[in-house]
Amino acid sequence: MAMLNIEYRHSGDVEKGPNVRRNVLMMKSYLQNLVKEMREAGISAEYIDSVAFGESNSVLINGKTVQEVIKGLKLMMLEDDDHCDYGSSGKLITIARPVLEWNQDTVEDIPDVTMKNAISKVYADLRADKI
Repeated sequence: MAMLNIEYRHSGDVEKGPNVRRNVLMMKSYLQNLVKEMREAGISAEYIDSVAFGESNSVLINGKTVQEVIKGLKLMMLEDDDHCDYGSSGKLITIARPVLEWNQDTVEDIPDVTMKNAISKVYADLRADKI
């Protein structure tokens, strides 16, 4: 069975910078929940928490940073249906930055869809090696 090791290397600083999606504590919880969901789905996964002072924070999936994993991939969002459903409430319009936009120097700012695509890519590569 393919094993996913998701390691979060961080400084231990819990401050959240401006325009950053998560702080360190939120990122730990986020990654732990992702691993829990994978285990519940029958995927062998492990969360590793590493405190690394003097380095920039990073997430490694089987030894590769998220940036290395997604390099060269074209990430796309699923399109919403543009049809009108009679009798349902309208869509909520929000003003925010694009979902796929993130500061790659701050791993805590990574969008959910990007993280899940990186994990899926590593898992797919592991499964392809087993076949």
